Amino acid sequence: MSLPQPLPVPHYAVIFTSKRRSRPGDCYSETLAQMDTLVRAQPGFLSVDSVSSIQLVSGITISYWTDESSIQAWKRNLDHLLAQKKGKSEWYLRYEVRVSKVERAYTGGIGVDPEHIHEGNN
Repeated sequence: MSLPQPLPVPHYAVIFTSKRRSRPGDCYSETLAQMDTLVRAQPGFLSVDSVSSIQLVSGITISYWTDESSIQAWKRNLDHLLAQKKGKSEWYLRYEVRVSKVERAYTGGIGVDPEHIHEGNN
């Protein structure tokens, strides 16, 4: 996972955590790739970070958005709705979605100004 450039603040984060069944031939990887392509074309989408276990059983995906209405539009996207339905009925043993507003973000590391803070106007 590469670290993205700082995002505008404030922004919204949708945090999707999951534990899924591991079943060969279930089209999960193909659907995941399709959703990744689709989400990147959505108005208001900023970025996405995703990590998963080696066996692709547990994962965390965080998508970043400019506003809540863009998140709601993505939630109602027809292809995304079909993937959600399949996820609930076939893929996910458990999942959780959290939506949060990011008011402040910090950047640090080698070659980065220490404690560089990105703050919103609110």
